[in-house]
Amino acid sequence: MVGALRLVRIAAWVAVAVTAFVAVAIAIGWWRIDGPGRADLGREVEIKGVPQIGGPFALVDTKGRTVTERDLLGRPSLVFFGFTHCPEVCPTTLMDLTNRMAALGTDADRLQALFITADPERDTPEQMGLYLQSFDPRIVGLSGSRDAVDQAMAAFKVAARKVPLDGGGYTVDHTASVFMMDKAGRFVGLIDYHENEATAGVHPVGPDRGRVAVRHFRPLL
Repeated sequence: MVGALRLVRIAAWVAVAVTAFVAVAIAIGWWRIDGPGRADLGREVEIKGVPQIGGPFALVDTKGRTVTERDLLGRPSLVFFGFTHCPEVCPTTLMDLTNRMAALGTDADRLQALFITADPERDTPEQMGLYLQSFDPRIVGLSGSRDAVDQAMAAFKVAARKVPLDGGGYTVDHTASVFMMDKAGRFVGLIDYHENEATAGVHPVGPDRGRVAVRHFRPLL
């Protein structure tokens, strides 16, 4: 009889433990799904492994109009940072963009191309306008105050530094890649300096965006 009562007590404690475990599991599930611990599905979240490139900026184009990150929305964009006194990288990259936009034909009208100075002390909007006369007229030059340009460079994770020249003056070492952004203003890939058309776009990001080069912008247009 005593043994039977002992078994009943053990069974009762087991039942209590199982009930408590189920109750805790239900409470945790509510907290994560419907309670304070639920994910905010309306909030933009960072995707691990995908660089968070792009963000707020406010610069001035060659006609004195303000251009912000909101102007990148609605059309795919190519964004390149450089400076008008650049001896090689910038004119070469801008000519490459000019040639690739020409190859797109009228489709290039649905693409934005921005050349943002990394040297605002010398690159006024007027200077940017004169410099860009040698390239596709659809390439928009942007300048601004030092703080405004620094904000844009920080948004695109661009590095730049002044390097003194032996004869006086300075040049600027800067990130030489072209950033490719989709219609939603999201970063989709890079075109590195001197990367040819056959290999451009071998630096895609995101799980489902594929390899993207300038010639591959047609599906995004």
